Amino acid sequence: MIIKAMVQRARVMLIFLFLASFSKTSGGVGVGVEVGKPNFWRREIIPPPQARQAAENAAYCLSWRLGVEANNVRWWRTVPGQCLRYVETYMIGGQYERDVGLIVDQITSYAAEITVSDDGLDAWIFDVDDTCISNVFYYRGKRYGCDPYDPSGFKAWAKIGGCPAVPGMLDLFNKLIEFRFKVFLVTGRDEETLGQPTIDNLHNQGFQDYERLIMRYCVKVKPPDRLPHNMLRQYTSVMA
Repeated sequence: MIIKAMVQRARVMLIFLFLASFSKTSGGVGVGVEVGKPNFWRREIIPPPQARQAAENAAYCLSWRLGVEANNVRWWRTVPGQCLRYVETYMIGGQYERDVGLIVDQITSYAAEITVSDDGLDAWIFDVDDTCISNVFYYRGKRYGCDPYDPSGFKAWAKIGGCPAVPGMLDLFNKLIEFRFKVFLVTGRDEETLGQPTIDNLHNQGFQDYERLIMRYCVKVKPPDRLPHNMLRQYTSVMA
């Protein structure tokens, strides 16, 4: 029995030595693969032209985004056309929500470490547009910034009051109030035309117990009478 087991073990060793020597002589292409022929299991996968173009666009948009965030792209007014899908995927594909969630967690952790005084002077300031409520549906109609900003179109959109809350921001808003901070909201929206629609939109999305909403308002100043023409032009420029 011992001799039989030793013979069996010797046979196994011989088989392993044979396979190893065969693989070495064949250049490591694998058993059953002829020398000089491509290995099916180790081919370079070449993507179709559409996929290659999409990858190139994504790489360019990453660079463009970095340049914009670093304020190194001068005088840009619109998002490059090839970045439409990149921006759309970022905004509604989950990454934007994850990014906001991470920042909200950091802010909440920081705010929880602050001892709020009883004098009522500890405050937190929120912007309204794209901080509390999102204009993503408006910008979707503008191809996520690939089309120029339209002030009258945005005002018409804002009057509808259909902006959804930015993911995670309502929880942060309520948490800060729970921590006894006074929360102020500020916006560049015109109080005269967008005041009530903005208030209703905020309240409908759950932003209710803030201290004050500060909006932009227009002051119409009549220029003094009997100014020389050149001084009147300068006065008008300064007021503008």
